[in-house]
Amino acid sequence: MAELIKVGEMQLRFLRTKYDTSGALDMFEVVIPPNSRMPVPHHHRDWEETIYGLEGVITWTVAGKRIEIKPGDDLFIPRGVVHGFVNETQASAKMLCVLTPGVLGPEFFREMAVAIGGPAPPDPARMGEIMKRHGLIPAPF
Repeated sequence: MAELIKVGEMQLRFLRTKYDTSGALDMFEVVIPPNSRMPVPHHHRDWEETIYGLEGVITWTVAGKRIEIKPGDDLFIPRGVVHGFVNETQASAKMLCVLTPGVLGPEFFREMAVAIGGPAPPDPARMGEIMKRHGLIPAPF
């Protein structure tokens, strides 16, 4: 059974990882609850990301441009391009994410789950440190 990781209210289910693809890709589904967003917009240092809409509507901002992803829509995000997403609807949304090459793995999401899931509010400096160590560069505010 695929591993399920909860990062805040988001749920990620890894289907393939860098470990079972010899570094070719990481592939996971993400369920985004209503009225929630990616915790920190960022860009990737070492990989590209391809998104495929499965359920609902997810509004991405990529290089400052808003793009709605609905079931059957896809989006390619080159490395180095700042991006983030939000579910602005009253329904959950679901997407498939493929990272190429597979250099991230589930470890990043496990660490972020711990950083976000505690009783105290998340520490932005700690989140930024985790992101940078895994090759995600937070966007300037």
